[in-house]
Amino acid sequence: MLKKRFSFVGLLIACVTSCAILLGVGAYWLNIHVGSASELFKMVYTMQLIQQKFVGDVNREQLYAGSLRGMVKELGDPYSVYLDKKDYESLSTITEGHFGGVGIVLGMKDKKFIVVAPIEDTPAFRAGIKAGDQILAIDGKELQDQDMMSVVGKIRGKDGSVVEVLVQTGTTAPRIVRIVRSEIKIKSVTGEMKDKNIGYIRISSFNESTASDFAAKYHELENQGMKGTVLDLRGNPGGLLWSGVGVAKLIVPKGPIVSVTEKDGSTLTESSDLATVKYPMAVLVDNGTASAAEIVAGALQDTKAGKLFGTKTYGKGSVQTVFKLGGDTALKLTMAKYYTPSGRSINGVGIEPDELVEATDERGSNQLETALVYIAQEIQKGK
Repeated sequence: MLKKRFSFVGLLIACVTSCAILLGVGAYWLNIHVGSASELFKMVYTMQLIQQKFVGDVNREQLYAGSLRGMVKELGDPYSVYLDKKDYESLSTITEGHFGGVGIVLGMKDKKFIVVAPIEDTPAFRAGIKAGDQILAIDGKELQDQDMMSVVGKIRGKDGSVVEVLVQTGTTAPRIVRIVRSEIKIKSVTGEMKDKNIGYIRISSFNESTASDFAAKYHELENQGMKGTVLDLRGNPGGLLWSGVGVAKLIVPKGPIVSVTEKDGSTLTESSDLATVKYPMAVLVDNGTASAAEIVAGALQDTKAGKLFGTKTYGKGSVQTVFKLGGDTALKLTMAKYYTPSGRSINGVGIEPDELVEATDERGSNQLETALVYIAQEIQKGK
C-alpha cells in the first residue's frame, strides 16, 4: 500500500514537473515569437469577459475577426489587411481579371483614400473618376477610421445597384458621383499599329494572363512591321509583381529587373536574359502608374531600354504576400520593399519621367503624340 502510495505521489510530481516545464517552454516561446505571455492572457481574458458578461448578443467569430483586423490596422500600413472569407474571395477574382464593383483601384496617402486609377471602360471610368481623386464618403457615410478592405467592401455590391461616392478632385468642391455597379472584366493588354511602323501597346493592369497577352500582342505587331514601340502604362495601378516581371523580361536587356528585400535583409533579384533590345521604346506614365507598372517603368528607365514621358508615377514600392490563415481567411501583409536596377526605392516618392509632359486633354493625346514623334526620330536614326 505504501509502495503504491509513493508510486502515485511520484507520478503526480512527475506530471506537475512536466506541466511546469511545458508551461515554462510555452511562456519562453511566446516571449520570443509573440511577446509577453501576460499580454496575450489579457486578450484571452477580455474575450472571456465579453462572452460571459456583455449584456448584448455576442458573435464569437466576429470578435475574433475584429481582433485580427485591429491588430493589422495598428501597423499603420494601408496595404496590410486581414481578409475575411468575402475579402479573400474578392482578392482572388481581381487577380484573375474579373470582379464586381465600379472599377476603382484605391490607395491610401496620409490616411486619405485616394484613387490610384479608374480601370478603363468601367462604370467609374465612364463617370469621370480620375487618378488622384479623394474618396470622402460612400452612400453618405464618411470614411474616417475605416480600413482599406472595409471601404472597398462598401464600394462593391450587386450588379445594377447604385453607389453614391463623395469625391474631391484637387482643391475643388467635393461632388457626389452616382455610379451603377456592374461586373468588371479586365482586358489588360490592347494594341495597334501607329504611323505604319510604330507599335502601340496599352497595359491597363497586371493580372495572371498579362505577360502572355503582352508577348502575343508584341509578336503580332512585329509581324505587321513594328520597328519601334510606345508602351502605355498610364492609369495602370499594378497588380501581380511576377506578372510585371514577366513583361519586363521581354523588353529589358540582360541584367537585373527588380530586387525585393525582406525584413531580415535577404534579397531576391529577378533578372532578364534578353540578349538584345530590338526596338526603341517610349513609355507613357502618370500619377496612376503604380506598383508592378512602376517596376516595368523603372527597369526600362534605369537600363535605358525605354524613355519615360508624362508625369510622376504614384510611388508604391512595397510587396505584399497573402498568407492563408484557415477557414477561407487570410492575411495580406507587406513583407518587402522593391528596388529598381539602379537601387532606387520609389516607395512614397514615385518615378520622375525623362520628359515631363502634362496632359492637355482628357485622353492625354499630346503625351501620346510626343512619344510617337520621339520613336519616329529614333527609327530614322537607326536606318
